Amino acid sequence: MAGTSLSPAEILLSRRVQEMVLNGEEPPHLYICRKGDEAKEVPSHLAPIPVINFSLISSSEPSLKQEDELQKLRSALHSWGCFQAIGHGISTSLLDNIRQVGKQFFEQPMEAKKKFSKELQEVEGYGADAPPEEGTPLDWSDRLFLDVYPEHKKNLNIWPQSFRNVLEEYTVNIKKLTEEISKAMAKSLNLEENSFLNQFGEESTLQARFNYYSRCQRPDLVLGLRPHADGTGYTIILQDEVGLQTLKDEQWFTIPTISDALFVLMGDQMEIMSNGIFKSPVHRVVTDSKTDRLSVVMFYTPDPNKEIGPEERLINEETPRLFRNIKDYATIHWGYYQRGTRSIHVAKV
Repeated sequence: MAGTSLSPAEILLSRRVQEMVLNGEEPPHLYICRKGDEAKEVPSHLAPIPVINFSLISSSEPSLKQEDELQKLRSALHSWGCFQAIGHGISTSLLDNIRQVGKQFFEQPMEAKKKFSKELQEVEGYGADAPPEEGTPLDWSDRLFLDVYPEHKKNLNIWPQSFRNVLEEYTVNIKKLTEEISKAMAKSLNLEENSFLNQFGEESTLQARFNYYSRCQRPDLVLGLRPHADGTGYTIILQDEVGLQTLKDEQWFTIPTISDALFVLMGDQMEIMSNGIFKSPVHRVVTDSKTDRLSVVMFYTPDPNKEIGPEERLINEETPRLFRNIKDYATIHWGYYQRGTRSIHVAKV
């Protein structure tokens, strides 16, 4: 707008991190966020992140193995709030393809990518998140963010033609997987299998976020993504290299990369719906001085016009209601995220 001066953060966010790296620039001070008093980091080969085999859970015939896997799932989500999903039915070739088209998009010349650019305050498109509140550090990353489900929310004008078919196929597969995960989580708590799916509603949303984390000269000072918990129902992440970390027992555990695995992370809305049994963990992404990395993230979120709340069967004298019913929690969460703080307290009784 004419006559409006941009803040230092807005000026930086109107540029691309990838461009700064190619120009050999050091991270500007607004990206500096790491301090020497951080919690201990646990490397990926020592991080005991639970692994859940969905080929055992999705079997139509009940078995001891299925029951054991459901109990492992409940324990994982209560203790960690996340797990590595294997046996999920999505082919290796499709996982490879969605990673490949993401990398190809970011490897294009800057001018080609700018056709899909977003305005500073917009969500969808290529660029960076909207400027956070003053004093909140910036993330050393670029992203392409797209609404992919329901169909009527898609804006195909900002979908790169080069990966439209692959992303549509991946979306169909992830949508099917969310149904399996939601049913498995309900069964792990001895609920009717559609309990959580009913809360998500028919207008539940899927949003894709392709994150590109460029190498950084100062990984000791700069993060690819600042610490936060998600405002989703849950989030499904396809990694290529290690970099994602989750906080547990005052330690940052580095999430390993397992061939063909998808990392599933609870958001605040699943903590609310499970009445606090499942946890929504704080997580972050660290930078690396030598390598770039890409992740493909799918956010699965309840219908914003539908009220969610703790499942009634999880409330009793021994486990009283911890959360009130709430609508459009994701919007509330975004306001707190922009201040660098958590938001789940607003839903507590």
